[in-house]
Amino acid sequence: MKDSESAAATSSGAGRLAIHGGEKVRREPFPPRGSLGQDEEAAVLAVLERGLAAGEMPGYNGAEEEAFCREFAAALGGGYADAVSSGTAALYVALKALDLEPFGEVVVSAITDPGGMMPIPLLNLIPVVADVEPDSYNSGPDQVAELFSPLTRAVVIAHIGGEPADIAGIVALAHRHGVPVIEDCAQAHGAQLAGRAVGAFGDIAVFSTMFGKHMSTGGQGGVVFTRNEGLYRAVRRVSDRGKPFFLPDGATNVTAALNLNLNDLAAAIGRVQLRKLPEVVARRREIVGQLGEGILDLPTVSLPAPIPNARPSYWFLRLRFHAEAATCDRDAYCRALLAEGLPITPHYRAALPHTQEWFTARRVFGSSGYPWASPDYRGDRERRFPCPNAQAAVATHFNLHLHENWGPAEIDAALTILRKVDAAYRAR
Repeated sequence: MKDSESAAATSSGAGRLAIHGGEKVRREPFPPRGSLGQDEEAAVLAVLERGLAAGEMPGYNGAEEEAFCREFAAALGGGYADAVSSGTAALYVALKALDLEPFGEVVVSAITDPGGMMPIPLLNLIPVVADVEPDSYNSGPDQVAELFSPLTRAVVIAHIGGEPADIAGIVALAHRHGVPVIEDCAQAHGAQLAGRAVGAFGDIAVFSTMFGKHMSTGGQGGVVFTRNEGLYRAVRRVSDRGKPFFLPDGATNVTAALNLNLNDLAAAIGRVQLRKLPEVVARRREIVGQLGEGILDLPTVSLPAPIPNARPSYWFLRLRFHAEAATCDRDAYCRALLAEGLPITPHYRAALPHTQEWFTARRVFGSSGYPWASPDYRGDRERRFPCPNAQAAVATHFNLHLHENWGPAEIDAALTILRKVDAAYRAR
């Protein structure tokens, strides 16, 4: 640590930071989310009791799962939904349902979960990686447009952290080229853009319903949504081993696919959680509003504004560190926040899948290098994607993990920590 940094961090005006031996602001950990309750318990028990009465184990494609899918689609303004085993499975199903020819290119956001990119090469398609907009975690129309070519077959756009991307602009761009768009809403349940739910803009949308998301179907789960009935029918076949759903009697399985079904027990949890979702999102927005107001005057940290007409649902809160106003770097700043008890992730490096070994070493199908190495791929097999905006974003931001059950004590503690660390490290 530089001498000036040390002096600022321990000055009497700032209060000694916990990382330097001072008293910790939050001695007890922030409370767990506690997203499951008696309603979910009762729903699961009801399914089990029906199974016991019938002498059958609860399965899949039953009444509970069908109801969950109907209710999920209705929450997005109408359409069709199919519940599957995970968010990654949902993307795999969506891509395969589009019936894209192998060795075409799929534009995908640079900042996403690995599961938001890996299904692309697993279907013998080539991921081409779009940078994000400046000071953002999301790709925009300009970044996507740079990657369009005669090889482009689809676009996959993630709404990271519950912040809507400019999906309307991206869809307009893609549709001018006759290219379908998949919205990756794994982190964005309940987010809106111009009054419409994210997931309702693209040709097809995918959601994760794993245990940590805004709403859950238990340990794992996912949903594929579309307003296109023909595409929905393809989704149903693809998610269940190519079964001939919606086809005449006597038809056989029509495509090679995996068994990626959800199940009735998980769907029972999902139905309860879906009813809670509007309140969950509203409370998260309220908390973020109070946090944002409370740090408006801090020079070292800020809450970036969403794009115009966006209403994020805040799976986590993205915060911007301003090195030019501080006497330390981002890593030291985050270490101080953690030492005071604030639940943050300093680095979002896991969200750059194209920098990971599986991508850089082309480890998808043994050592073959496929699909990139296929002679049927006509693009640049050695192409790399530096994505300077994405690299800058993960270098200047950190993520605060909040949830809807924070009360006044948690909000006050978070603000106290942020203000304490800002006071210690702000440039004088």
